[in-house]
Amino acid sequence: MKSEPVTGVQPEVMRWARQSIGLSVSDVALRMKRPIDDIESWETGNASPSYSQLEKLAYQIYKRPLAVFFLPAPPEEVSPAREFRTLPAEDLQTLTADTHLHIRRAHAYQLALRELFGTRNPSEHCIWQKLSLSRANSVEEQAAAVRSYLGIVLEDQVRWQDEDHALKKWRKAIEDKGVFIFKESFVQKDISGFCLVDSQFPVVYLNNSTTKTRQTFSLLHELAHLLLSVNGLSKFDQRYVERLPDQEKQIERFCNAIAAEILIPSPDFQMQAKQFPADIERTSEQQFSDLAARYGVSREAVLRRFLDQDRVTAAFYEQKAKIWAAQQKKGSGGDWYASQNVYLSDRFAREVVSRHYKNQLSVEQAADLLGIKPKNFAGLEQRILQGAAT
Repeated sequence: MKSEPVTGVQPEVMRWARQSIGLSVSDVALRMKRPIDDIESWETGNASPSYSQLEKLAYQIYKRPLAVFFLPAPPEEVSPAREFRTLPAEDLQTLTADTHLHIRRAHAYQLALRELFGTRNPSEHCIWQKLSLSRANSVEEQAAAVRSYLGIVLEDQVRWQDEDHALKKWRKAIEDKGVFIFKESFVQKDISGFCLVDSQFPVVYLNNSTTKTRQTFSLLHELAHLLLSVNGLSKFDQRYVERLPDQEKQIERFCNAIAAEILIPSPDFQMQAKQFPADIERTSEQQFSDLAARYGVSREAVLRRFLDQDRVTAAFYEQKAKIWAAQQKKGSGGDWYASQNVYLSDRFAREVVSRHYKNQLSVEQAADLLGIKPKNFAGLEQRILQGAAT
């Protein structure tokens, strides 16, 4: 029964979960609407929370998977400082608690993937095992090799319906090659996404509160990081890149160049650019929009290509980028189940549902892996089976 005390909850883990996010016992008691003595008893082992109380602690307060509280000891904590050693200390210090949470969740997903698939990625064609990138080699040639391995040809790309369709196509192509892609709406809007390298289960995490075109660029940027075997945490801000130490700056510039070249191949871009006026700064908004639509990218990405060719000034680029950023459409809240499905890696979500169907996972276990409450599993399960991810 949900009202009965849960057995097997470890007091030490309860205490660690609270302390790891900087809450006092009284803070938790207030949020749980329980006496302070109750919280203290749970943390000393003199009593245990009920299942519904543990759910609230896990999902609403501590933001941890339910299974964590049954571990024999607190797990090794994942920190941005450890995962992103190349980031300057001042940038690490600006990361919000929300961003810390997403990094922690990405690591938890990697642990869940190992639990589901064992020691081997389910894809037969893991891209990082077949391709690697080097800053010493041609960007154009390496980007072409990535496109080829992903199976994306320009003739198909230019026929994609819109930016939503483009993101869906790139995401599926990359997931088919063994990379697990998750999304979440970040409070810290300047972060585009990040990636965690792994020999079997690399993860890309995208900021779903940004535009679809920005997510597509970020996805390819993070893929470049994975193919360099370097964890990355990226911001879609050229000024941020220029402030980085030289080594990190060169990596970010290279990953940006690879992403741009994959999305907008130089040979085709040169052909299309012939239709633009000699003075690019006199180009109409419609021309920028039309060329961006051809590739399923943002107008800024197109303008960036002209900047790289020294056909526009940095001042003009920054001015237009600022104007276009202010015009970006804000997404609506929409259906909760549809949103959750978009957030999850499709291959990961389908595997969890499949294991549940085979009676290898209970509803509670499956829900915990997906990061939702058991009562919401049935609705999300239907979305996953319908293949509604975008």
